[in-house]
Amino acid sequence: MIKNDYIPFSSKILEVIQHTDIEYTFRMEYQGDVKPGQFFEVSIPKYGEAPISVSGIGKNHIDLTIRRVGRVTTEVFERYVGDSLLLRGPYGNGFNLSDYIGKDLIIMAGGTGLSPVRGVIDYFFHHPEQRGHMTLISGFKTPNDILFRSDLKQWSANMDVILTVDYAEEDTPYHVGLVTQYIPQIQLGNVTNTAAIVVGPPAMMRFSVQGLLGIGLPEENIWISQERKMCCGLGKCGHCKVGDTYICLDGPVFNYTKGKFLVD
Repeated sequence: MIKNDYIPFSSKILEVIQHTDIEYTFRMEYQGDVKPGQFFEVSIPKYGEAPISVSGIGKNHIDLTIRRVGRVTTEVFERYVGDSLLLRGPYGNGFNLSDYIGKDLIIMAGGTGLSPVRGVIDYFFHHPEQRGHMTLISGFKTPNDILFRSDLKQWSANMDVILTVDYAEEDTPYHVGLVTQYIPQIQLGNVTNTAAIVVGPPAMMRFSVQGLLGIGLPEENIWISQERKMCCGLGKCGHCKVGDTYICLDGPVFNYTKGKFLVD
């Protein structure tokens, strides 16, 4: 039987986890192969659909962390445990964990950019024997915007976690400042055997990559995700096209040797 990629399937909401006033994780029933960095189209009849990155992968479920910012996502927030959403996907290439096995690993995430890399972090948290030293630098605007608080605390058990906020009231327990300020604090070994992943707003990615190149990382050892450009998932609408590249089909994950040419 030929699969029609335009037709979504129904998925039951197993759990709803609140992070902030406008960001929740919906744990969805799902069986099938999926990689960190891929995405699903979430749709509601009469309202439309929205591309959402996979923020967690478990046995018979996936996590979709959703920010309430528009017509579709606002309607999603009216759904509760036991309700269903329509999904199609997964789309995109995602992160290949094999690219990072046996290497020191640096992950830099800005804001909701932590969502698509959460699966990578969680994998290497549970399999530290498969990587060398690991550093996570994760930045948010304010303490109220922090996502995955319990995960961040847990991950610090076997990796360096630097949690930053752009600004905060006095006596905050968090680092204050841009994520790029903390690149010099990374415990760096052999740069040729160090991989880095950078995901976040365009300006944050640009200056973070510059900082990593500045401490000696080769371009080919850096990966980025252009998740902000994701759209239909099928390369049909053309909204994600940059030059001759379709982000939905060829990405959203790119090695920096190619990603540097995808001017947003």
